[in-house]
Amino acid sequence: MNYSRQRAEVLDQIREHKDHPTADTIFAELRTKDPSISLATVYRNLKLLSELGEIRRLTFVSGADRFDPTVQTHYHFVCERCGRVYDVPMKVAEALDSDAEQYIRGTVTGHDLVFRGICDECRALEGAKLATETEVKEHTVKTVILLEQVSIQGRH
Repeated sequence: MNYSRQRAEVLDQIREHKDHPTADTIFAELRTKDPSISLATVYRNLKLLSELGEIRRLTFVSGADRFDPTVQTHYHFVCERCGRVYDVPMKVAEALDSDAEQYIRGTVTGHDLVFRGICDECRALEGAKLATETEVKEHTVKTVILLEQVSIQGRH
């Protein structure tokens, strides 16, 4: 395959990421370096790079495809709040493929496993938001009590 400067730029840009970017993210980043690059060029090169095994294309049930510079089999975690995708550095369950073949009419050639949940950053934000909401409620209750006391004192 012939060398392509733009394909090399796409691959280099993906390799700078640990967060599994979308094609739109790669395009936006490359556009600042190379204003002549088109979205179609980025999509075409991402498709080719994934077919060549240089990157992995991650397709989840919802959302845009994401791209992973790590091509070895590994698992992922998707945050249900922010949509970020993280690598899960646990041992791959090789026996799962042969176990699954007991229930499938055919040959299993591999598997993908995606864990879902809420990442620590989103949990922290939700905790901070909850704490703020609690503080506001406590402040409101204190204000109401104070106003009631002032009102009662004004009657006497």
